[in-house]
Amino acid sequence: MNQPQPKPRSGSRSPIRIPKTMRAVAYRTPLPADDPRSLLDVELDVPEPGPRDLLVKVEAVALNPVDYKVRESTDPGGEAKVLGWDAAGTVAAVGDEVELFSPGDEVYYAGALDRPGANSAFHTVDERLVAHKPTTLTFTEAAALPLTSLTAWEGLFERLGLRDGPMERTGSLLVTAAAGGVGAMVTQLVSALTSLTVIGTASRPETVDFARRMGVQHVVDHHQPLPPQVSEVASDGLEYVFSTAGTDRNLDAYAELLKPFGHIAAIDDFESLPVGVLKPKSISFHWTFMFTRSMFGTPDQAVQHHILTQVARLVDAGRLTTTATQDLGPVNAANLRRAHQLQESGKAVGKTTLTGF
Repeated sequence: MNQPQPKPRSGSRSPIRIPKTMRAVAYRTPLPADDPRSLLDVELDVPEPGPRDLLVKVEAVALNPVDYKVRESTDPGGEAKVLGWDAAGTVAAVGDEVELFSPGDEVYYAGALDRPGANSAFHTVDERLVAHKPTTLTFTEAAALPLTSLTAWEGLFERLGLRDGPMERTGSLLVTAAAGGVGAMVTQLVSALTSLTVIGTASRPETVDFARRMGVQHVVDHHQPLPPQVSEVASDGLEYVFSTAGTDRNLDAYAELLKPFGHIAAIDDFESLPVGVLKPKSISFHWTFMFTRSMFGTPDQAVQHHILTQVARLVDAGRLTTTATQDLGPVNAANLRRAHQLQESGKAVGKTTLTGF
């Protein structure tokens, strides 16, 4: 590496040896996850950090639906495309304009959708998207948090307009798939930082139990009609909906349950949405996509650094916890194929992680 590197902070680890090549997992053509060729063990050159980049020695990664969605939909034309948008690791080197980190720092982040992912032994990422990892968590536990924490925080406090403070908002919020990665972080943040009542959807005993452990106060079954179940808890209606799944199927129910001037934040994908049903009550619909800042190079990209820093503080204060539930072992093609299949099944509870190379 030719870029100048600040001296490691006091107490940081010994300098990390940076090889010329590294192990990684990639795909070359879109294939079903049960096909042995869908994800491959490869050897790639270690990337050099750009001016504002960190080169991170990756210690653990976590899976998200975006991993399999990109694998299914994006054809790299035979080139090795690396996935993975949740990581924790140690800074090995820095670009010459980096201000926030030094080699030896332990960090966590979700990265950028339009850059190579973190399923590799070393990974470059813009420092503005990174924070020091919670000191009370292992790398594996920390890797489960970034993407879902950012999605939940941006949806709640930027899109829905909630404010941090126990008396700032009262009423009720419905979160769908409350035992999923985003749903679990929405629940935790709402419970820790507001006075809202949290109603979450779940159906299996294990998802109901996990949702309750994350802070859901009332569980409703998303396989049954939502209005009668939710109305038993919030008889006068909802103020907010955080829709992580089934937005198109549930929009009529949301419109029925929400009070006038209510708000919906959604993160899932669908072909069309008849939003006219929201007009009579002046219900607002908000998209939440945590890659928007990095994808469009917005001037406020460092907001994600600050959000993850705040999340780490809340974790270390005991107010938030990791959502990691299952570690599948080292980062390799076979284990990642298993992880992709689990994500695609829709039966994952919390976050699935992989640790080490």
